Amino acid sequence: MRRGSPVSTVPVIDISPLRTGGDVGAVASALDTACRDTGFFCIVGHGVDIALMARLDRSARTFFALPEGTKAGIAMSAGGRAWRGWFPLGGEVTNGIPDGKEGLYFGAELGEDDRRVASGTPLHGRNLFPPDVPELRTAVLAWIDALTTLGHVMMGGIAVGLGLPQDWFRKHLTSDPTVLLRVFRYPPTAATVGGPGGPGGPDGPDGPDGPSGWGVAEHTDYGLLTLLMQDDCGGLQVKGRSGWVEAEPILDSFVCNIGDMLERMTGGRYRSTPHRVRNTSGRDRLSFPFFFDPSWDARVTPIGLAPEESSVDDDTRWDGHSVFDFDGTYGEYLVAKVTKVFPDLFHAI
Repeated sequence: MRRGSPVSTVPVIDISPLRTGGDVGAVASALDTACRDTGFFCIVGHGVDIALMARLDRSARTFFALPEGTKAGIAMSAGGRAWRGWFPLGGEVTNGIPDGKEGLYFGAELGEDDRRVASGTPLHGRNLFPPDVPELRTAVLAWIDALTTLGHVMMGGIAVGLGLPQDWFRKHLTSDPTVLLRVFRYPPTAATVGGPGGPGGPDGPDGPDGPSGWGVAEHTDYGLLTLLMQDDCGGLQVKGRSGWVEAEPILDSFVCNIGDMLERMTGGRYRSTPHRVRNTSGRDRLSFPFFFDPSWDARVTPIGLAPEESSVDDDTRWDGHSVFDFDGTYGEYLVAKVTKVFPDLFHAI
C-alpha cells in the first residue's frame, strides 16, 4: 500500500472509541494512515482530566520562575544514575548542539528496594521535586499515572491498525513500560533567527554553524509513542515528505508521534518522524512530552510487515544511523542515546 499524498497539516483523531468500546476499527484505521503519512497526529477524546493539565502547567511555570540557584537544588547531578531533576538553559544537547531550553526530567517513582534501583540501572529511581513548589510533585505523579494508562490505550489502537490483537503490545513489549516525563521551558527566540527561507528556517538549510536559534534541533524520539501536551505558543515543526509542517496547538489535546522502536518493529511501515522546535511567540513556551516506550529489558524485533514507502523523500536519518542496525534491549538503546544528550552528566556518574 502506498502512502497518501503529502500532507500540510497534522491530522486530528478522536480516540474516545478506544476508551469506551465504540468503533475501534475506524480509529485504528485513522491511526494507521497518520502513522504512515506523517508519523505525527493530534488526539482528542483522550479522557485525561483537563483540570490536571492546568495544574501541571501552573506548577511548572511557578518552578521555572524561581531563581536559578533555587532550581539548582534539584539539579540532575543530584539524581545520580536515575537522571532525574532540573537542567539549565543549554544543558541538554541535540546532535552535538546545546538546546535553547531548560527542563525537568521525571520518571516512574521507584524506591530503593526496587531491584533495578538496587542494581544501579540507569534512568530508574526516585524523582527530585522542588520543596518550594510542593504542588508540582502531586501533579507530576498523577500525570504519569494518567498518561501511562493513555499510552496503553493508544498502543491498543495502533496494534489493531497493524492487524495485530489489541493487547499485542501489552503482552509482548509494554507489560512494564519505560515511562519518562519531560517538562521543558523554551524562552522566546527572535523571529528573524532562522526565518522562512533563511538559514535554519522552514524552507531553508541550517547555517554553517548549526541550527542557531532553535529550541531543539531536528531529532527523532527513541521509543514507541510520545504524548505531548503543549501550550498555545506554537513552534513545533514536523518533517513531512514535502517539507516542514507546523503542529499547531489545539486546546486540551495531545500531539502524538512515533519513535525509533515503532519504525524498527514495523520494518519501516511507520517512520520515526524528525521534528524540531523554535519559539518565536515572544513568550515562554512550555511543553510536556511523555514517552511511552518498551519495557527496559525488551528486545524490539521486526514483526514481518512489508516495508512502506518512506514518509520523507530523503531516507538519510538526521543522525546518519539506522534503527535496523541496533541489536540489544531497549534499555541499552535508550542509554546509548541519552548519554549523547547529557555527556557531562554521564561521565560524572
